[in-house]
Amino acid sequence: MEMKSATMSMRSSGLIEEKRNHRLQEGRSAPQRPGIGAWRVRMLWPLLTVALGVSAADPGRFRVCADPVNPPLSTREGTGLENRIAELFAQELGLELTYTWFPQRMGFIRNTLKAKDEETGEYRCDVVMGVPAGYDMVATTKPYYRSTYVLLIKRGEGFDQIEAPEDLERLDYPAKSRLKIAVFPPTPGVDWVARRGLMEYAEPYQPMTGDPNENTAMRLERIFTRDGVNMAVVWGPLAAYLVKKNPHRYRMIPLKSEPGLRLDFAMAMGVRHGDEELKALLNRLIDEKREEILAILQEYRVPLVDRNGEPIRRRGNSAR
Repeated sequence: MEMKSATMSMRSSGLIEEKRNHRLQEGRSAPQRPGIGAWRVRMLWPLLTVALGVSAADPGRFRVCADPVNPPLSTREGTGLENRIAELFAQELGLELTYTWFPQRMGFIRNTLKAKDEETGEYRCDVVMGVPAGYDMVATTKPYYRSTYVLLIKRGEGFDQIEAPEDLERLDYPAKSRLKIAVFPPTPGVDWVARRGLMEYAEPYQPMTGDPNENTAMRLERIFTRDGVNMAVVWGPLAAYLVKKNPHRYRMIPLKSEPGLRLDFAMAMGVRHGDEELKALLNRLIDEKREEILAILQEYRVPLVDRNGEPIRRRGNSAR
């Protein structure tokens, strides 16, 4: 049941959605860095040639499968948080960072991680930087962060007094009648709103459209601007995109899981089933670079929670 909910939770971030055709391309590369990463690659090169699916003559690449238009997670320009973590790993290993681009919707894994180049016969890429832990279409690493759904509030709309989810439920009718809450069926955020008897104030939207140049986070920004929406219940990293971009306009309140309603999910990296060497290498990097990864996630304002769903506090501030 949790795995089904985790998959549903990621639909709004574009992991499991309707297929749209897009030409696969090799993308941007990160500069190599000498030092510990370089000697580590030399020592591990026989292992890496097997794990990464490259020939012994290949100078070495860290090959990532990613969506080119999926902020704040990944972008073709390399501005997403997953881009930053991929750069961190590639630099540590002394490998060139390359991308195979494809929209993160239905068919993403099939057309990237499991797809082979027609000319070379090699797999197109080797790592997906963000999948729900335990996602069965790939072999997942240990989780490297846990986030949750949030109540995203537009400032200056008469709801600035709301500091906790309970405050929303205690609104009197005049204030409640002004609510306009964006939800994205079939994600758990819809159930959270329904449990509080607020569906009459909900505005449902499809998680994704057929527009290849707009993901859910970008669409959410447009919904707030165009449709008069003053709140939304969405996956935390997507809400963080708006909060980071315009903190004076938006704020978010992390939500806690309830009996029968899972709202927080652990995120991991994904490799092909059977790529145990690469999986072990990524697990080691996750451990060794944990502080750097945390700093990146906090820079992007991702609401982080522990196993109990309690917010992990930012330095000098809260996860909110």
